[in-house]
Amino acid sequence: MENFTPTPYTLECVATGREFEDAGWMLADPQCKETSLVRTKYARKQIDVKPADWGLYRFSDWMPVRRILKGSSAPVTYKSKGLAAHLGLENLWITFNGWYPAIGATMSTCSFKETEAYSVCGRAAADERRVLVVASAGNTARAFAKVCSDNNIRLLLSVPYDNIGALWFDQPLNPCVKLISCEKGGDYFDAIHLSDIALKSPGFYAEGGAKNVARRDGMACTVLSAVTTIGRIPDYYFQAVGSGTGAIAAWEANLRLIEDGRFGKNLMRLMVSQNAPFVPMYDAWQADSRKMLPYEDDKARRDAEIIDAKVLSNRKPPYSLAGGLLSFAVMYALKKTGLFSPAGVSMAGGVMHNVGQILVAMAIMQTSAIAWYLLVLWVSGIAAGAAVGLLGSWMLQRLPELR
Repeated sequence: MENFTPTPYTLECVATGREFEDAGWMLADPQCKETSLVRTKYARKQIDVKPADWGLYRFSDWMPVRRILKGSSAPVTYKSKGLAAHLGLENLWITFNGWYPAIGATMSTCSFKETEAYSVCGRAAADERRVLVVASAGNTARAFAKVCSDNNIRLLLSVPYDNIGALWFDQPLNPCVKLISCEKGGDYFDAIHLSDIALKSPGFYAEGGAKNVARRDGMACTVLSAVTTIGRIPDYYFQAVGSGTGAIAAWEANLRLIEDGRFGKNLMRLMVSQNAPFVPMYDAWQADSRKMLPYEDDKARRDAEIIDAKVLSNRKPPYSLAGGLLSFAVMYALKKTGLFSPAGVSMAGGVMHNVGQILVAMAIMQTSAIAWYLLVLWVSGIAAGAAVGLLGSWMLQRLPELR
């Protein structure tokens, strides 16, 4: 571990498919005109799981990290006996993130958010002097505070006043960790607004949330633990969600594991749950909508106060990322058929990106009238997709010359 070499990877824009180098802390493709996630493409296609004493970094082949930080613990997967018998199941596996030394789980914050914090902070340069800014409903703040305190990383946390009770620690924090809070009655997105004010200063930089590939790939270690222990990709994956970032991470890990070739070609069924009455994603599902429905701010705050798991009270998922996610799913499916050229796949991605955005707009504005705008968007989507696809084809042909 002392001679750790930064993990080699590139970034890929989900909306356009453009692959590019990570300049250091990139949360988006600077050449993409749409709001889109980027995802990592790792040089090592088959993961080599390191020994247990590497902690979370035993999965570093598929983590975008420059260095290994001290104090990490990996998720632990084991075959259930008691719960399996109670449910009448013969092949139930549990992946545990938290504190359970008897099985080797030693996350001292008792939260799976440590998987995010060690990955995100491991992505940051060792000589970074700016202050990392993290907005959180509670658990994420506790994990980042612990990791940054132990590794002397400058951190500013923004947490709702009502959630400060979630910030408990087993020892005093390093002064490099600071806390700000929105007023009583505020929620997670009020904390985000407060953190945005700090980010106006050049001395601070944003962690990035779902846009940060290190956060998603850190969370994906839960799936990596499960699959490399069980020996195959599971049939089902269960998780309580707030923003759905964990489900995205699980899906991305699933695709990498299929490409690995040793764990089957199964696509897990993602079984996600929310806490009533704060159930915005459940409501969208019940309404047969692929996109989030409007959620009035005051009602969202009242609902968030009722639930116990306030850390899952994310009420405003990113708007324009939806198109990128939808187009990625379509492009992946078409590519796997082997029947479409890169230009054809890219054109489908461009069209479905626009379809995703219109679906979101229809849900928010409660009208189908704007669907007519698709006629215009399809033309531009096909044109842009064709251009990207043809350029991509040309580059693929020239790669041997360009290396």
